[in-house]
Amino acid sequence: MKYHPIPNSLFIKNRQKFMAQMKPNAVAVFNSNDIYPISADSTMPFQQHRDIFYLSGVDQEESILVLFPDAPYPHLKEVLFLTETSEHIAIWHGAKLNKDQAFEVSGIKSVYWLQDFEKVFFEIMTYAETLYINTNEHYRSAVETQTREDRFIEWAKKKYPAHTVAKSNPILQRLRSVKEAEELALIQTACDITEKGFRRLLSFVKPGVMEYEVEAELLHEFVRNRARGFAYGPIIASGANANVLHYVENNKECKAGDLLLLDVASEYANYSSDLTRTIPVSGRYTARQKDVYNAVLRVKTEATKMLVPGTLWKEYHKEVGKLMTSELLGLGLLDKADVQNENPDWPAYKKYFMHGTSHHLGLDTHDYGLLHEPMKANMVFTVEPGIYLPAEGFGIRIEDDVVVQETGEPFNLMRNIPIEADHIETLMNA
Repeated sequence: MKYHPIPNSLFIKNRQKFMAQMKPNAVAVFNSNDIYPISADSTMPFQQHRDIFYLSGVDQEESILVLFPDAPYPHLKEVLFLTETSEHIAIWHGAKLNKDQAFEVSGIKSVYWLQDFEKVFFEIMTYAETLYINTNEHYRSAVETQTREDRFIEWAKKKYPAHTVAKSNPILQRLRSVKEAEELALIQTACDITEKGFRRLLSFVKPGVMEYEVEAELLHEFVRNRARGFAYGPIIASGANANVLHYVENNKECKAGDLLLLDVASEYANYSSDLTRTIPVSGRYTARQKDVYNAVLRVKTEATKMLVPGTLWKEYHKEVGKLMTSELLGLGLLDKADVQNENPDWPAYKKYFMHGTSHHLGLDTHDYGLLHEPMKANMVFTVEPGIYLPAEGFGIRIEDDVVVQETGEPFNLMRNIPIEADHIETLMNA
């Protein structure tokens, strides 16, 4: 891995929190992701399933974690199963974790090779009454591919039909949404790497540059600072492209007078950052562009202050809608009649700001978190309002990542990344 080793104390703590929420005499199983094929002998780069990483720190394929806190024998309380490394594997693909290294990474003493899984798991299941399965229940999930986890669930239910089944996901949704100090440090590192990439662009972007050249500059800066790369598909949208919310072609020329919307961020140690800035290709905003930019920035500033313990996500978005409505009235994009006659299910401001303002951030860019439950300290949220004007040929979004505090305003993990229009202009013309 490119990232620095993470102390196994984090993963030990995460397992303890999870096991404390399990039913008596229950076992929980977590599988790594598959390596997904492209065609012929080509495969996509492996990325670990975030749940098994969160609980073990193991970052390699064909891994299984079993947790059985009420096991009658200590060696069965926490068990890792890994592919047995060999000289052949080391020569062709690079050595995998051996048992001592797996302990160093995870803090788990009981490590078996994968070929022993069914035998050891059979013994475990003779003692256990409940099996926790790890289904994907994220509110944005839309998975059509059968995963390694899916195949295990299918096999386990057939093999052990008399066991009660429970769900791991609700526990993980709550645990993963509240970050430990070590996790906040890793997210901060991802944000700091993102800052380096953004600052690099301010002296690079000019009329005639291609969007994909901007992408290349960012990737260079991210990887040289130990990031895996982008935390998500980079959106590098010049001119009217910014009005496509998930524009990913990144193949157009950046032209004089246009704005360039950059929704780009690095991932470090499997933790995501999520940044958006909108900069002037020519180094100066027009008066109109700056007015809209500052309106978006004011909404972001005021919206951030609302991210405090006890806030409900839906109510928060209603309040942000009020802020945006006021700004759109000031810009002349809405009038009082638009607001008075608006559809409550699709308020007038949605014509120009049609997406949500905030989402959880962490091991996933759209991270775990139960949106119907009140916000808590040490949750990490994005704040990303925008105004999109297809008729005027530009769109503006601004986004930072913040940590909810016990008291007071959130802590901005992107506090050092230039955001004021005048500051951006100064740096681009230095």
